[in-house]
Amino acid sequence: MQDVVLALLAKEPSHGYELRARLQEALGPLGEELNAGQVYVTLRRLEKAGLVDVRLVGQSDRPDRKVYELTAAGRERVAGWLADVSWSRPAPTEFHLKLVAAAASRLADPVALVDTQRRELLRRLAEAQRAVLELPAGSRAGLLLEGAVLRLRADLTWLESCAAHWSARGE
Repeated sequence: MQDVVLALLAKEPSHGYELRARLQEALGPLGEELNAGQVYVTLRRLEKAGLVDVRLVGQSDRPDRKVYELTAAGRERVAGWLADVSWSRPAPTEFHLKLVAAAASRLADPVALVDTQRRELLRRLAEAQRAVLELPAGSRAGLLLEGAVLRLRADLTWLESCAAHWSARGE
């Protein structure tokens, strides 16, 4: 979240409300999950880290508004973040380890865990597909949702492999 906020500030100095609105626009329906306070907490952390400066801008009919602007260190961090090609979501290691632990401890059936996870991913997939249909063609948020749909489909395919593996083992 910090790097995204910094990148949005690279365009122009902004106040928290503007940043939140741009994030929600970019995320579309997924932006509804964005907690309003999260942007402000992130901005305070960035300020403490010396990545943004804040100044008060007076308004005639309302309280002064805080406007955030990147520092040189903030610009460097954005440049580094944009150049980073690592993928933030590795293979579902945690779920794999859950299956191994369940089988080893005999506290849960790995196949049942896979089935439960499959149902949850199918629910999320249906939700994402509905959201895609509600967006105008060519929207940026639609592109993000398309990525989510593809990721969910890939995860479902992997779960099929997990189910086949654990069913064959009979553990």
